[in-house]
Amino acid sequence: MLPNTIALITKYIGMLDEVYEVEALTTDLDSDMAFAKAGANANEVAIPKMTLQGLADYGRNTGYVDRTMTFEYETVKYNFDRGGKFSVDAMDDEETQGIAFGMLAGEFERTEVIPEVDAFRFASYAALHGLGPADASLADGAAVIAALRAATTAMNANKVPKAGRILYIEDSLSGLWEDLDTTKSREVLKNFSKIVAVPQDRFYTAIDQLDGKTAGEEAGGYVKDVAGKDINFMVIQPKAVLQYTKHKVSLAAAADANFDADALTYRYRLYALCDAYGNKAKGIYLHNKAI
Repeated sequence: MLPNTIALITKYIGMLDEVYEVEALTTDLDSDMAFAKAGANANEVAIPKMTLQGLADYGRNTGYVDRTMTFEYETVKYNFDRGGKFSVDAMDDEETQGIAFGMLAGEFERTEVIPEVDAFRFASYAALHGLGPADASLADGAAVIAALRAATTAMNANKVPKAGRILYIEDSLSGLWEDLDTTKSREVLKNFSKIVAVPQDRFYTAIDQLDGKTAGEEAGGYVKDVAGKDINFMVIQPKAVLQYTKHKVSLAAAADANFDADALTYRYRLYALCDAYGNKAKGIYLHNKAI
């Protein structure tokens, strides 16, 4: 029974990346790190940053006016390093015909990892936003559409690229405009390349990640921070953010490889980056509730 259980969960672990891609709400924001390079320290990465001057008058006698281009590397630190280890007694697993251990990886990824990763990213981008916040509750579909129109206008005015903008909106609010279903509402929604409904329990301006060790934090995971507010919606231009997973461990081991107990073990760790370009913060628009 035990070798079969390990074989099944090892095969299933290989499928978890697909589970993550489907169920995580923020994968569309993953960055192309091809031009990044290692930072001076192991926990850092250097990201290319370019600043350009605008057009100048061309003189028929004097010709071109010199323009300057500044190219530098901006150093950011990896800021997500979370993990955990689970043990299932060999007899518990055998007496449940492998179910106890076999379900572990998938359930952990779906119910714990993915919600926290999404919540951390949304909270991080909320803290880095360059436009907003508009502190207000949205009572009906008309209010939602008006707020989205204001967001679009603000981003346009700040020259945020229109192509690729993603609207992340709290789940219950998306139903309000669906009930409205007018020509005006449909026109506003055309401004977004993708619309993603987000459960409120992973959509806060700030979260508190429990360490799993301190008294009162043994359960781990995350909660809404005392200073956090509920997010109504965010509009994010993916080119404005830095989102990258450097290291991911998802491993299962048989009981005979455990020298501390007669138990099967599962280990998980995720080491990642979630940040934004300093000169592209206006590619993040935040709208949250006042309280």
